[in-house]
Amino acid sequence: MSLKIYNSLSGKIEEFIPSQRNVVNMYVCGPTVYNYIHIGNARPVIFYDMVKNYLEFLGYKVNYASNITDVDDKIINKALSEEKTEKEVASFYENAYFKAVNLVGSKKPDFIPHATDYINEMIDFINSLIKEGYAYEKDGDVFFRVSKVKNYGELSGQRIEDLESGARIDVDEAKENPFDFALWKKTETGIKWQSPFGEGRPGWHTECVVMNYKLFGTNLDIHGGGMDLKFPHHENELSQFKALYNAPLAKYWMHVARLDLGKEKMSKSLGNVIYVKDFDSFEGMILRTLILFTPYRNIISYDKDGSIFNQYKNEYLKWQRAYKMALYELQSLDLLSNEFNEDDITSFKSYMDDDFNVQNVLMLINNIFKDINTLLRNKNYKDLAIKLKTIETIFSVLGINLFVKKMNDEELNTYKLWQDARLNKNFELADEYRRKLVEWKII
Repeated sequence: MSLKIYNSLSGKIEEFIPSQRNVVNMYVCGPTVYNYIHIGNARPVIFYDMVKNYLEFLGYKVNYASNITDVDDKIINKALSEEKTEKEVASFYENAYFKAVNLVGSKKPDFIPHATDYINEMIDFINSLIKEGYAYEKDGDVFFRVSKVKNYGELSGQRIEDLESGARIDVDEAKENPFDFALWKKTETGIKWQSPFGEGRPGWHTECVVMNYKLFGTNLDIHGGGMDLKFPHHENELSQFKALYNAPLAKYWMHVARLDLGKEKMSKSLGNVIYVKDFDSFEGMILRTLILFTPYRNIISYDKDGSIFNQYKNEYLKWQRAYKMALYELQSLDLLSNEFNEDDITSFKSYMDDDFNVQNVLMLINNIFKDINTLLRNKNYKDLAIKLKTIETIFSVLGINLFVKKMNDEELNTYKLWQDARLNKNFELADEYRRKLVEWKII
């Protein structure tokens, strides 16, 4: 079986075939760095990190890019309110963002393009759209002609005539059409650049499409992001790319559903947020577990009393206890293995290949841990070592860290002495060794 994923563009599950053999180019929309990220923002960070891990597990070389939007009205307003420069604000919250990325067990992307590093390329791109008749300048602003694009709305399923007034559409008399969107914004406030259209800054939709093209040209395999970016951001990216390059921006589009607080969308503007920065590494790993084992196209309803978090915390602690007991027992016997169970790994791949069927993966993991506990009780150490390597392999792909390290020499020696004392029924000595092991959190 080969990997199949849900392509938001076609609305179908499709076989994944990258543009280049054994290479995958993936771009995921990153943060606008004006505030700390909340746990809803962390969902794409966690999911696409896992996607990259799995593609590498399948043998692909993955070029993973995720951008930093470091120029935006929100950044400008934050800078003005705090009497700082936009660069100072963006730099502070970018650093905070990557601390949060680390807290949830994700790695930095391979490429981290910043919008402000591509301003000249964006101006050239906008000029080209104007020359081709896809854009027009009005009093220093530049807008994209949505009506000129064939099949506008093909990604989001929106049609211009059916668009609701509540969508993210700016009411602007300068536009030829109310659904035209800004490529360049004239501004007198905050950071700005000189252009043929006057002083201003690029529009958000243009920033991403230009960075995409500069990194990957027409060879982008996966474009990802949250479901809320599907319209208008991704739709408008796709439209600009098609207009200028007469090619699809990406072969596959993937969208991760929201993480809501109760039945309400989590939003900084609403103030109903839980920030990742308030978690420690252990809690960040529980959050990762919770997010990974919820189907990525399903909304997560995160309850205010934390019951869903505690549910996954209990699951995680159960795994951690079993893993620790098995690891230390095998280490003391020098029986650790590099061999994994082929049937389990085959099952893991078949579930992941099915558009990341995490519910079946979770069932597989729990069955492996049941086997680990049974093999440990029965002292079947050969099979136990294989099962342990199997779960390590699966967790390395998922990015789940159980925070259990092998014993150092002193700990290992004490563990062996404890086992020998118990075997020889020297309980007083065994208790002495046990106290040390408890102090070191070995048992």
